[in-house]
Amino acid sequence: HWRMSRGPSGTAAMSTLLINQPKYAWLKELGLSEDNDGVYNGNWGGKGEVITSYCPANNEPIARVRQATMAEYEETVQKSRDAWKVWADIPAPKRGEIVRQIGDALRKKIKVLGSLVSLEMGKIYVEGVGEVQEYVDVCDYAVGLSRMIGGPVLPSERPGHALIEMWNPVGLVGIITAFNFPVAVYGWNNAIALICGNVCLWKGAPTTPLTSVAVTKIVAEVLEQNNLPGAICSMTCGGADIGTAMSKDERVDLVSFTGSTHVGKMVAMLVQERFGRNLLELGGNNAIIGKGDADLNLVVPSAVFASVGTAGQRCTTTRRLMLHGSIHDVVVERVAKAYKQVRIGDPWDPSTMYGPLHTKQAVDQYLAAIEQAKQQGGTVVCGGKVMDRPGNYVEPTIITGLAHDAPIVHTETFVPILYVLKFQTEEEAFAWNNEVKQGLSSSIFTKDMGRVFRWLGPKGSDCGIVNVNIPTSGAEIGGAFGGEKHTGGGRESGSDSWKQYMRRSTCTINYSKDLPLAQGIKFE
Repeated sequence: HWRMSRGPSGTAAMSTLLINQPKYAWLKELGLSEDNDGVYNGNWGGKGEVITSYCPANNEPIARVRQATMAEYEETVQKSRDAWKVWADIPAPKRGEIVRQIGDALRKKIKVLGSLVSLEMGKIYVEGVGEVQEYVDVCDYAVGLSRMIGGPVLPSERPGHALIEMWNPVGLVGIITAFNFPVAVYGWNNAIALICGNVCLWKGAPTTPLTSVAVTKIVAEVLEQNNLPGAICSMTCGGADIGTAMSKDERVDLVSFTGSTHVGKMVAMLVQERFGRNLLELGGNNAIIGKGDADLNLVVPSAVFASVGTAGQRCTTTRRLMLHGSIHDVVVERVAKAYKQVRIGDPWDPSTMYGPLHTKQAVDQYLAAIEQAKQQGGTVVCGGKVMDRPGNYVEPTIITGLAHDAPIVHTETFVPILYVLKFQTEEEAFAWNNEVKQGLSSSIFTKDMGRVFRWLGPKGSDCGIVNVNIPTSGAEIGGAFGGEKHTGGGRESGSDSWKQYMRRSTCTINYSKDLPLAQGIKFE
């Protein structure tokens, strides 16, 4: 078995594809083969560019996917709109039953689908399975929600009148997801959008196309078994061309985009230009604040887990660790010691805690960020090097001594680099937390109840996720997930996030024989 370099054409000899090796035969349980259709709209297709998916742990080709052409995108949108006419007429609790079946179908494939996430994205196996579990959990949540969504009956000031609020589906939801959560982010959007009465069109990340195909096969089978149009959950694999088309397309009523702030801004402008609706889940530059009274037995594992987990490629990864001067040195020492014990290996090996970066470009970004940090006055306490092994492996890295407002500290680099900052006062810590452009997640470690409520209050953290004595990552599905400022303002998953997938009408019904006009106007 020989290793090949990643050629531009992606035309590897058949025998070199991982899917053809006995060790990876389990990929076929997901309905995958050497060449896979990257379009689904009730029928499978794909006449566009052929792309090869590579494994980040060894940079070997797994299998190929044929992306959508613009003509296929057009056909898929039309089929989705037609499917909506069927889906919108089905009562919400019945739509919930279909989502329940999707959850059950995912349960049956959870281990093999989790293994694919691990192989194609590069996260460790338990995180891959955990991500599928999140889709399953959101399906369960959505089933209950399908009997609960709705608006209030409000008191009317006019006799013989009812004032009610109706919520209706927006129609077609375009879902653009990122490589780092190639299953869960689609799941959050898909399950909630479906029970609200919408149809979905998914464009997954171009570097995780096999996961998009495998998930769509599972969902499509449920729809087909229930004699429903497959285009209720359609998919077009592709790159920026498909994403741009969705953003500009007036027939796509809501564009839910997860990715970088840079691309998210372009999506938002295109959608706003046509007065469409968008839901943005963009970058984070998340901080853990450790006060002088913090329980170090909580701070240390939290900082390690949230900065090293998923090799620093979560939007909720801790990138800044702010420590009070009184605990700074001891915490740095303990965190660095823990970093050295992190088990690095193949992501699908159950004992591995830390896998590769997703792409070679990410390795270059890692090296560039470390260089800039050094130039700006930082000291590398731990890590800082690319690892000498196949795949995109880098050492998890801790950098101290930087100013809180150093340019590199204010830059979200999607790699495992933790910047440790030293503060003295609460005001300082809160201000530093809030001074970055992003506003996704934040955590404080303290035992002082007054400080806890100041942190949660109007002059505290300005983030969408504000935690106490728990790290920045690992949000649960029952709450609304998302952030403020350059994070985009969107909310997904729990609480009342469902409202973003529906449109509200205020309805006044006169059941009397009189016509009392508002503001007491009299027409004689």
